Amino acid sequence: MNILVCDDDKEIVGAIEIYLKNEGYSVFKAYDGLMALDIVDREPIHLVLMDIMMPKLDGMRATMKIREEKNIPIIMLSAKSEDYDKITGLNIGADDYITKPFNPLELIARVKSHLRRYVNLGSMEIKKGIYKTGGLEIDDESKTVTLDGQQIVVTPIEFGILKLLTENAGKVFSMEQIYENVWKEPSFNPENTVAVHIRRIREKIEINPKNPRYLKVVWGIGYKIEKI
Repeated sequence: MNILVCDDDKEIVGAIEIYLKNEGYSVFKAYDGLMALDIVDREPIHLVLMDIMMPKLDGMRATMKIREEKNIPIIMLSAKSEDYDKITGLNIGADDYITKPFNPLELIARVKSHLRRYVNLGSMEIKKGIYKTGGLEIDDESKTVTLDGQQIVVTPIEFGILKLLTENAGKVFSMEQIYENVWKEPSFNPENTVAVHIRRIREKIEINPKNPRYLKVVWGIGYKIEKI
């Protein structure tokens, strides 16, 4: 497991590195938020220990940037003990908060706990072949569609349309493009065929098919799945 330790105090980073390596973890070190972001982009990091007060880019903003693309556990470290800082850190995406000075045994225990949860919940790596927007999830491996956690029964053609649109959420596809991508053959006047399937899909995934949340028509162009 790879852990990134980010703190502008090199002595603290060095001490934490010793504790973590004694437990068998690989340690990457950063001394400001920009260094942390660079390492997270380049290396397979599984957990981040992030200080708050740092030069160039502080821990709060660095955490927000990481959360835009990564779901790895982030534990914030800070000498500040005010509730406001703890709440702010958690609200922007941190998973936990430890106030310095901290007990090394407590730090290791929390690291192990978050890594265990990260792995057991299956989120150590975002599973390939899963496309999500809002509460709609398309699993290409199991060929299933779920909405707000409930499985929706769809036909293979309906699944193909949903996969195409959800994988490219926000992008508009014409009826011809939908037909050629899903049916895998040239389209000849596909309007009625595609429209029927779109209507059936809406009946299955929309609370109000006449005022859809997910599957939208772009008049004169085609259809798209809304990026939520």
